[in-house]
Amino acid sequence: MKIYVYQGCTTCRKALSWLRSHHLEVEVIPIREIPPSVAELRAVLRARGGEIRALFNTSGQDYRAMDIKSKLSGMSEDQVLALLSKHGNLVKRPLLSDSKTNRYLIGFQESEWAAALIPNAR
Repeated sequence: MKIYVYQGCTTCRKALSWLRSHHLEVEVIPIREIPPSVAELRAVLRARGGEIRALFNTSGQDYRAMDIKSKLSGMSEDQVLALLSKHGNLVKRPLLSDSKTNRYLIGFQESEWAAALIPNAR
């Protein structure tokens, strides 16, 4: 499993702490320096039921500075995924990617992560 995080993100730190407390090993990737690939983002998008806005860090400075909110409706899925794959600050975080099991989690919701990652947690 891989987890994309931003060091200054409190939610990312909570997710990492939660993963450690449950003895789940992940490869930690700095999202600003190494954004997720288009293929990973497409998999996350499918896991989120095609809700493209769910991929964005809508509270981030880059989102506002680039005026993504007003541009999003005019962009194709390919354009959006290409943009996100080049600008890690635009991606909602943390983003957990497990291509082996096709599990993709975005944002940290403890109950959602527990249901997805811990056997018998449901």
